[in-house]
Amino acid sequence: KSDSDTYTCDIGDAQSRAKLVVQEIPVLFKQELQNEEVKEGKQVKLTCELSKPDTPVKWMKGDTVLYASEKYEFKQHGTVAELIIRDVKSIDS
Repeated sequence: KSDSDTYTCDIGDAQSRAKLVVQEIPVLFKQELQNEEVKEGKQVKLTCELSKPDTPVKWMKGDTVLYASEKYEFKQHGTVAELIIRDVKSIDS
């Protein structure tokens, strides 16, 4: 997108100009999150796959943004984003 601008070919006595507009490719989910069931005290991994690699991902529980901690671990490899929740409790539902 940052390459969008007007470009000029200058040959001294004449110039030719063109405007370049770069459209961003929208990021889509190739694979959405799946519902999971897990027993208390265990660990669960939620995975989604995006159409564009290394897209920044924000994980949320309801309206609350999650941050990396002993409880939550985030991994991202190319188009795959993972949330690992450790020591799952009923309040994690």
